[in-house]
Amino acid sequence: MLKSIILYAIISFFILIIFSKISYIFNLVDMPNKRKKHLKPTAFTGGLIISFIYIASIFIFEINSEKLNLTLSFAFLITIVGFIDDKYNLNFYTKLSLQIIPIIYLIFLENFNLIDIGEYNYFKLELNNFAIPFTLLSILFLINAFNYFDGSDGTLALTTISVLCILYFLSNDENDKLFLIIIFLPLLLFLFFNFSTFKLPKLFLGDSGSLLLGFVISFTLIYFANYKSIHPILLAWSIAIIVFEFLSLNIIRLKNNKNLFLPGNDHLHYILLKNTKSLFQTNLFIFLANIIFFIIGYMSFIFISPLISLILFISLFLIYLTLRKKF
Repeated sequence: MLKSIILYAIISFFILIIFSKISYIFNLVDMPNKRKKHLKPTAFTGGLIISFIYIASIFIFEINSEKLNLTLSFAFLITIVGFIDDKYNLNFYTKLSLQIIPIIYLIFLENFNLIDIGEYNYFKLELNNFAIPFTLLSILFLINAFNYFDGSDGTLALTTISVLCILYFLSNDENDKLFLIIIFLPLLLFLFFNFSTFKLPKLFLGDSGSLLLGFVISFTLIYFANYKSIHPILLAWSIAIIVFEFLSLNIIRLKNNKNLFLPGNDHLHYILLKNTKSLFQTNLFIFLANIIFFIIGYMSFIFISPLISLILFISLFLIYLTLRKKF
């Protein structure tokens, strides 16, 4: 298995370097402007390249789960939606409509949807007839929440890595852990390109990357909840910073009568970067915040009860929202 992982890492690196150079040849680049502060045109194909790597992983490894293999396969389709958006700047409603196609296929035709959202002491939150619409809305929510963290070098990739680390900790199945490593390795290698380390061609994830990661994490969480009996509140804690930020920012925008769908500089990473003047500190803060939120949730779940963990999740969100409004 170790040999396969090393081979996968080598293949991933060469796919990244070859396709990044091709991206510059074909001018698939993001141009600097008033809102985008990078200094020179930068390839926006990071997500598309990572998606190719995930497809390759299906042939390199034997993941004994049809659901996980389907997740990686159909992730490519949603990556294409992001790539088209990066290239032609789709409006929000067109982009959302195209996102729904692969999601609906997995939910309706593959029956890949949430069954319940957990048992809490004396009651269980069964979804029943609401399972399909709840799953669809949750996935769209999370995909676009991931998109909110894509704005500064390394932020979305490192935030996703924090989620993968938590899921690895929660998993007891070696096959599932291998799947998480498959998702993790290309992201780790991508960071060297994102920061142009060792003078590697600089890459952005682009919308293709944020949609890809949001899609993969969404269905991975559903898989863990349905088939691995990991309590949904623990899975919610694994993405706490992403959920808290997405909800808070949109509540603040609604209160201030701002358009929810327009890009802006009011995202968490922009605010932290403005105050710290340090990309390293910004990314470290977000990474650690997600880990710390999970530790709080996990400890309350293990030592008190799932119900208290749920109440604490809601309470911490309200505290986060209050602080977010203030700062």
